[in-house]
Amino acid sequence: MRRARDIGPLLVLTALAACTSNHAALNPAGPRAQGIASLLLLFCAVSSVVYLTVIGALVWSLLRRRRQVGPPDGERRREQQSWRLIGTGIALTVVTLITLALADFVVQRRLSAHPADAMRIVLTGHQYWWEVEYDEEDPSQRVRTANEIHIPVGRPVEFVLTSRDVIHSFWLPSLMGKKDLIPGHTNTEVVIASRPGIFTGQCAEFCGLQHAQMRLTLTVETPQDFERWRQHQLSEGSPPASESERHGQTVFMSASCILCHTIAGTPAGATVGPDLTHLASRGTIAAGTLANTPANLASWILEPQRVKPGAMMPATSLPPQDLAALTMYLGSLR
Repeated sequence: MRRARDIGPLLVLTALAACTSNHAALNPAGPRAQGIASLLLLFCAVSSVVYLTVIGALVWSLLRRRRQVGPPDGERRREQQSWRLIGTGIALTVVTLITLALADFVVQRRLSAHPADAMRIVLTGHQYWWEVEYDEEDPSQRVRTANEIHIPVGRPVEFVLTSRDVIHSFWLPSLMGKKDLIPGHTNTEVVIASRPGIFTGQCAEFCGLQHAQMRLTLTVETPQDFERWRQHQLSEGSPPASESERHGQTVFMSASCILCHTIAGTPAGATVGPDLTHLASRGTIAAGTLANTPANLASWILEPQRVKPGAMMPATSLPPQDLAALTMYLGSLR
């Protein structure tokens, strides 16, 4: 009985968490997300009213029929009343559907608008991580990163969405609805954030074994902070500052790492896997699967299939001394 009494407060806390989390459609952080949330609440409210009305009418009709007595000549009058009720129900249904359709049309019209001054970010889906490239006319000003996105507050951002392998779906619940990433095709979606914060996203289309572990983080910050972050991302990878880091860089260049990854300022320039130029500045590795710590990084290098079965990253067998040096070098890439 005690557990049953605890269900109510638990449900309330769950609902409050859903409305305050930065991974919730009911906690919109931008005008476009607010339109989606308002439409959702409108549909829920109308559906609730319709449900209660139907149940109320059903109960009323059952009770009325049980009390219904009278001469046969009253049958015609009761039939006329029934037809009037049916006609009223049909009219209300038509008006309700038209109202909902118009509300949906208005929201969709707003969501389809693409501001001319929007910043463009090319987002490419992989099994199972996100490739991020800030599109600029000057190639030297393009930033490439993975699984973590930074945008300035208040500025429209147009995401150009595509995929390298299977269909993925880009979803930031507090900022936008879902939009598919399709191989050989590009979709676009505009995001406008009205307040700073860190928002989490997810692949919302089943894309394989590690679909659930394909997360991303979007950081919304002031224009000044964003510009500082962008300028830092344009810089080359930090050169080794100690003998251990230099040894770690040598290990990186001689192992299979160089075949898949880029570190700007070094001979490593492959684009199969995420760009590691500023790996240490990211909060997570393996697309949000692990916190970015030396121990997790070492485990990810040695046994990626144990951490994330089905991931495309191959295992790298290294002696303990080489692994420690490589982890130290990668941890210096801020």
